[in-house]
Amino acid sequence: MENSTTRQLTTWQRAKAAGIAALAYPLIALLGVTLRWRVSGIEHLDEIRNSGRQPVMAFWHGRILSATYYFRRRGIVVITSENFDGEWIARIIERFGYGTARGSSSHGGQRALIRLKRALAEGKAAGFTVDGPRGPAGCAQPGAVWLAGATGNPLLPFHLEADRYWMARSWDRTQIPKPFSRVALAVGPPIDVPQDADEQILETKRSELEQALHGLVDAANQLLEVS
Repeated sequence: MENSTTRQLTTWQRAKAAGIAALAYPLIALLGVTLRWRVSGIEHLDEIRNSGRQPVMAFWHGRILSATYYFRRRGIVVITSENFDGEWIARIIERFGYGTARGSSSHGGQRALIRLKRALAEGKAAGFTVDGPRGPAGCAQPGAVWLAGATGNPLLPFHLEADRYWMARSWDRTQIPKPFSRVALAVGPPIDVPQDADEQILETKRSELEQALHGLVDAANQLLEVS
């Protein structure tokens, strides 16, 4: 069924988005098969689910490709922008088994957060690129923290690093692992946000999330150094 975003795109844009997804999905899937993983802290994800809750998964936008492959087929619902780029990205990640909530900090964000709130209530995890969709890179926006506080589900920060990669000339410096590279995934302890949190507490938790993500960059790089 067409959503409001799709209706706003031209026929050419819809066709182009479909073409990009048709080409990119098998390439990403083929690349993913070659990657070798080193993982630390994934037990935190199991702990959250065993407690009857779902994670609000938080990571940096520049690691979206490797994250998409690793966490595929888990029914995670993620926000994608309401524009042409968001359309082809949504078409790709949906093929990897993700749900999508269309919106961003600049347009449709409240509607997307409501969609994620509903997904969490249905027992699905939510995913956030917390410095997206436009940056600045490495600066956590408040949406994920608000969602965690509004639903009683914990934030779950994680970071990925490849030992060999290409890097895009984009604001987020997107990392594209090279075939047969090692990729380290470092998952941090959950961060709980009180459901009655005021603006000051929300900002404290946002800063805590941001610091945790920066620390996980170092943790992922240390995983890659282990022989």
